[in-house]
Amino acid sequence: MAFQSVESLLLAARDAPVWQVVLEDDCRDRGSEREESWARMAGLWSAMQSAAADYDPARRSPSGLSGGNAARLEGPGPGLCGPFVREIIAAAVRNGECNACMRRIVAAPTAGASGVLPAVLLPLQRRDVLPDEVIVQALYVAAGFGQVIATRASIAGAEGGCQAEVGSASAMAAAALVHIMGGTGEQMAHACAIALSNTLGLVCDPVAGLVEVPCVNRNVMGAVNALSCAELALSGIKSAIPCDEVIDAMRAVGDAMPAALRETGNGGLAATPTGRRIAESM
Repeated sequence: MAFQSVESLLLAARDAPVWQVVLEDDCRDRGSEREESWARMAGLWSAMQSAAADYDPARRSPSGLSGGNAARLEGPGPGLCGPFVREIIAAAVRNGECNACMRRIVAAPTAGASGVLPAVLLPLQRRDVLPDEVIVQALYVAAGFGQVIATRASIAGAEGGCQAEVGSASAMAAAALVHIMGGTGEQMAHACAIALSNTLGLVCDPVAGLVEVPCVNRNVMGAVNALSCAELALSGIKSAIPCDEVIDAMRAVGDAMPAALRETGNGGLAATPTGRRIAESM
């Protein structure tokens, strides 16, 4: 990848949309044609759509910890959230449960955080009747920011905690949403930075070592965080700390985390009495 920083990505995007710059970089990196790159990304979007359509509330994960909860979110709800936000919450749970039930999902950027991007993109496409082309462009934007995060920090919970998984996914989704709503590259960077700032220090503490508790519900947090951060950026609110510096801070925080809080299942919620009892029963 040519871009080692968000700053260099935006610099390259002075004369072309961010999504196009990322697509062209992908072509150079793979030695492929534009049509081939686009087809791959469109295939990922199709897989996200298929995962949502494949959801079955009767399914349960092998552990019995996940399944059926997305169906509880169907309908108007208690009135705390409007229909659009409630649909985002349901979509995040749905995809997280699909992952736990061993169904086909898109790791974006990881399986444990796979619910964030589809949770914001699918409801928005339905609400605004957006063509698939716009969503695929947004996925290129997400990929560009995600690759910088992976290069400067990490997208692996075992290396950087859940901030590297759900946090990264939330930041990628926030930038993608800004693109869809017609925002600038600078606004994408601010949305990404704010989203990462909000998840800085988030630990990876899967109960029984499974990507279920608290992972499924954290996808909800990542999706709603992305929505709110995109709204902030599109309204002209800026991150006080530049995006690249936020990413570097995420790397430093991840490096400082003890091993017990990095996907080992030995700390956080996994280390609670109930968490340990669940692990022992597996």
